Order: sequence, then C-alpha cells, then structure tokens
Amino acid sequence: MAINLLDLDHEGLVAVCSSFGEKRFRATQLFRWIHQKGIADFSAMSDLAQSFREKLSNLARIAALPVVSQHQSGDGTIKWLFDAGEGNAVEAVFIPEADRGTLCISSQAGCAVGCRFCSTGHQGFNRNLTSGEIVAQLWFAERFLRRHLGKDERIISNVVLMGMGEPLQNYGNLVPALRVMLDDNAYGISRRRLTVSTSGVVPMIDRLSADCPVALAVSLHAPNDLLRDHLVPLNRKYPIDELMHACKRYLEFAPRDFITFEYCLLQEVNDSLQHVDELVSLIRRIGIRCKVNLIPFNPFPGSGLMRSSPERIDMFFRALSGAGIVTTIRKTRGDDIDAACGQLAGEVRDRTGAVERMAKQRTVFPIAPISSSTSAKQGTVAR
Repeated sequence: MAINLLDLDHEGLVAVCSSFGEKRFRATQLFRWIHQKGIADFSAMSDLAQSFREKLSNLARIAALPVVSQHQSGDGTIKWLFDAGEGNAVEAVFIPEADRGTLCISSQAGCAVGCRFCSTGHQGFNRNLTSGEIVAQLWFAERFLRRHLGKDERIISNVVLMGMGEPLQNYGNLVPALRVMLDDNAYGISRRRLTVSTSGVVPMIDRLSADCPVALAVSLHAPNDLLRDHLVPLNRKYPIDELMHACKRYLEFAPRDFITFEYCLLQEVNDSLQHVDELVSLIRRIGIRCKVNLIPFNPFPGSGLMRSSPERIDMFFRALSGAGIVTTIRKTRGDDIDAACGQLAGEVRDRTGAVERMAKQRTVFPIAPISSSTSAKQGTVAR
C-alpha cells in the first residue's frame, strides 16, 4: 500500500526519501510542498526531479480524511465533519477573529474521559486518531480557507487541540503531529499559539514538558476533589493537588508564563460564591501563575445540566478578577451549527453505529482544492 505522507514528520520524510535514493534536501522540498503550499499532486511539485515525482506517484500518496459535511455559521465559524472510517467521524472548527484565525481539532474519535458536561464524552470512545489524521485536519482547513477566502497568505495562526478526545491519552500520535505543526518548513505555528487541552493526565503533562512543550490548557471545572470527581471522572485517578503541582512544574518549560484553566459554569453545580473562594484559595495555595477562562455551558439532551445565568457568570468573573486572577469569559461561537465547546458530538456516529441528525439540512459550502499556483508565505505568523 502506498505511504500516506501526511503520516510523516520531517525526519520520517527524510527516511522515505533515503529509501528512494534521494538526498535529505529533497525531503525538505517535499515537506514544504505538502504543508506550506498544500499541494497533493506530485506532478505539480515543480522543483522536484521528474524521476523523483514518478517514484512518489507510484509509491506514496497525500490523503486527507474524507469530508462528510461542511457548515458555516452566521458568525463566520466553519465546521467540518470528517469520515474517520468504520462508522467513526471527527470534527474540526475554524474560528475567525480580527487578529487571528484559530483551528480547533480533534485527537480521538469519541472520548474515554466522560466529563458530565461534554456531549462528546457521552458517545463513548471509539479509537485514537493517527498523527497523520490529526495533522490532516489542519492540512485540509488551511488549503480550503485560502481558496475560500481568496488569499495566498497563511490563514490559521493558532491551533488548539480542544476538539473531540483527550489529547494526552493519545500521546504517541499527538507529539509527532505537534512537531509537524511547529516545523518552520511546514506550518511554523508558534509554541505560544499551539495549545493542548487536557482534563488532567498528570504523567503525560510531565512528559509533554520534556518532549514538546506548547501552551497548556487544563479542564478544571471544580475547585475541590469531591465536586471534580463528579464532573471529571479522571480526577479520581489524578486528584486536584497532583494536577495543580504538575501544572506548576510544566511552567518551567512552557512557552507562556501561565497555565490556562478552563472552567465550565453549570447552574447551581459549580457557580456559587463559595466555589469562587475555594478556587482562589486553591490557586494561591499552590502558587501557580494562571488565567481562568470561564465557559458558558452549552446544554445538550440528556446532560441534566443547565447554563449558569448571565448574572451568576458575571459574579464569578468579578470575584475572580477582584482577587487578582486574570479571568476571561469565552464568547460562544457557532451555536447555530453545533460548533461550540461541548457540542462536537452533534453529528458523529455513537458506539452503536447510529447516525445522529446527519440528515438535518444546513448550508453546505462547496469544497475545492487549492491550485498548484497557490503558495504559503513562510514566516507570516507572528511568533
């Protein structure tokens, strides 16, 4: 079977090129064609020798995940549903802002953590994505957006692994994918602009700090073990104190001087003034530099949970800010296409193979490849 070159980082391409009798610099050229320029047609890679292009055509391929559907929100958010095979599907979401373009990608089909407020977790865990399948979401989105927006420069400046799955439970495939995203011959994403979100897999946080430190976001959602055990079952294995100390250790290697704590506000569950006081005490006791990102809950059928009121969200924000903790409230995006946080299971197959709402009519935008003349401009992202 032909090798899918999206599965390979730069050193992997070097090994493949060597097996073809090609020198190392050919791997760098090929890497740039694939990732910087988004080209999938070997015949269009004009600075490669004809003989090399013929070898590639016979022995290799560049194959992204097939697109099942594509939807655009009224706020400009775009969501793609990708076919991951065997009845599995994963989603990626592009979120445009005035000063950046953020792509949220998935690391697993489903999720085994089972957080109570996350609809993805309710479908169960199906499988890990390969490193190529993780990278393929960025590869596809970048090349589509350039064509869709009529631009040659890089569109995606930030990548967050906050989609389906727990990235640190797919560590072996995560790290090679991160290295492709960071590589200046590929996407050149800054470590500060590449964020891994975790529900708290403590040993892997320590490994990531040594292997590939990028920005870290931690799904906290509760200030004490009793409540977090209920909301985030992984806490029973890695309690809050262990998690917070791991985050503090990570700061020694992190590209940012703070850890982001995600806190999904649930009505009459974790949104009282007492919870604020406990959270402030926890942060001060551990002595960790952090930012708290408050997330309004996105209700879904069967959760039994409700979003905190605007007044309670504002109270929580003011109390944390008043305690000297940098706090933000996440703006909900893409609600009309189920693209917001916690809604990424809206159109995927669950473990029984039943398709949920796949027939629901939405505005679908045509998908066209980037022409061979379109190129990425290296170094256009602020670093």
